[in-house]
Amino acid sequence: MTSNMFYYLGLIFVSIVWGINFGVSRWAMDVFPAEVFVFLRFGLALPVLFLILKWTEGSVKVEKRDLLKLAIIGLIGVTALEIMVMYSIKYTTLANASLLNVAPWPIFAALFAPLFTRERITVRVAIGGFIALVGVTLIILGGKDGFDLSSEYMIGNYIALAISLLGALFNLACMPLMKKYSPLRVTTWYVLFGSLFLFPFTVDKWSGIQWGNLSIVTWGAVAYNVLLCTVAAFVIWNICMKHVGAAKANFFRYFVPAAAAVAGALFFNESIWITQIIGGLVIVLGLVWIGTERKQQIPPVINISNSNR
Repeated sequence: MTSNMFYYLGLIFVSIVWGINFGVSRWAMDVFPAEVFVFLRFGLALPVLFLILKWTEGSVKVEKRDLLKLAIIGLIGVTALEIMVMYSIKYTTLANASLLNVAPWPIFAALFAPLFTRERITVRVAIGGFIALVGVTLIILGGKDGFDLSSEYMIGNYIALAISLLGALFNLACMPLMKKYSPLRVTTWYVLFGSLFLFPFTVDKWSGIQWGNLSIVTWGAVAYNVLLCTVAAFVIWNICMKHVGAAKANFFRYFVPAAAAVAGALFFNESIWITQIIGGLVIVLGLVWIGTERKQQIPPVINISNSNR
């Protein structure tokens, strides 16, 4: 774990940032329509990402043949996922959406990883992932709202489950491109396309915003989403995922509901139950178990034709 400790800490940091955002975003969502707020998050992040990319790498270009791939990734990973998150919350309970959105995501990433990368699921990762899954379930279901399978929530439940599948595929689809480009370059370009596809959903929403009444708290929530949740978090996540692998990295998403529960307690005086505390400890146990796995050495490929010369 020592060689990858920095990257595991990066994944934990990003998950905490995303978890806290469940509380921070409430302040902004009281003022902005959801579609506008999401567009502001990614649209305002764009110039920052391009400036950082130009400053650190000297150019912002990608090959024309990769533009379609980046556009599809942006459409799925930014536009589709963000809209689906809004509708999953609208059509099901928060507990249902949280569990179905978060819990299966790493499992789907682990299952489909061989289609995109050379990653293989080891017994240790499978066991650690299952332990962490138990922990995240305790956190989400240990609150005041339990899991509800009523027929009135099934549409929202299906949408939340689809988020996990598409989100996992989105993460995995980035991996081949990050062998060719830096994580920062890949992130910048798919955020560009995702923002462009998001804009049409905001056209009829801007007129209702009372810009003169926006408080410093609201603008602070916007800044948090732009600078931390998007610019810093997406880049750090992709850098760390590139080094530890998508299958392992996505299990660290289980820190998100733990951080969200803490944010709810700090910002909105929500209660934290003993079951949720136990769940948090179980998550840590599972992820430590995953993180302490030694990196497997891939044997070199022997070129028979050269060896016989």
